[in-house]
Amino acid sequence: MTQQTLSIQTPDGTAEAYLTGEDGRPGVLMYVDAIGLRRQTRDMADRIASWGYVVLVPHVFYRDGSAPDLEPEGDLREDGAREAFFASGVMDRIAALTPDRSGPDADAWVATLLEHAGDGPIGVIGYCMGARLALRTAGQFPGTVGAVGGFHGGGLVTDEPDSPHLAVAASTAEFVLGHADQDASMPLEAVETLERTLQEAGRPHLNEVYAGAAHGYSMADTSMYDEQAAERHTSELRALLERTIAPA
Repeated sequence: MTQQTLSIQTPDGTAEAYLTGEDGRPGVLMYVDAIGLRRQTRDMADRIASWGYVVLVPHVFYRDGSAPDLEPEGDLREDGAREAFFASGVMDRIAALTPDRSGPDADAWVATLLEHAGDGPIGVIGYCMGARLALRTAGQFPGTVGAVGGFHGGGLVTDEPDSPHLAVAASTAEFVLGHADQDASMPLEAVETLERTLQEAGRPHLNEVYAGAAHGYSMADTSMYDEQAAERHTSELRALLERTIAPA
């Protein structure tokens, strides 16, 4: 399995991205969480690639600095470290990644992935705010995106006309969405709205709340990590990709 760092040209500049796996395999676009592209997310991409995929992980915050520049300096498993990191400007970066920016970015991400992937649909997965990007990318590329995985996603349902959940109607993907329990950024009523949207669009899906799991449960390098929920997400994600984009 090969790993490399790519430079991808976007309308707003050059973005780095991590590519792992063998060219010609089914492609997976992986959107990081709010903490960004770092060893944890590269390790997660490597695990997916080991199942037989080629995985692209873009540095979505390239407008704000390089991935190493934006990485946490301390251990986010220590008391208060994760909270301090988020108070250092992370939310400003997320707020600035509006659809008018993330849409053209997705054009570049998907085009680059398709240069390395085999024929057939691709999967798109996202964590935390990356789940929003995954839903929007599915709606942006119907017929190309065959699978969407979103885990501990926040803000998937809003009252705005560009709410991420509305992209489901334009998509042709199967969805697996694993929400964190008691997550203020994705309350139960939002999960229920998303469920109705998936049903009305006729999209095959799992849309479930992981009981007892906190927001960020998949990230082993933070204090929010929940091993049981993380392994559940891995199992359901692997099954989704095997159903939808793996070669017959």
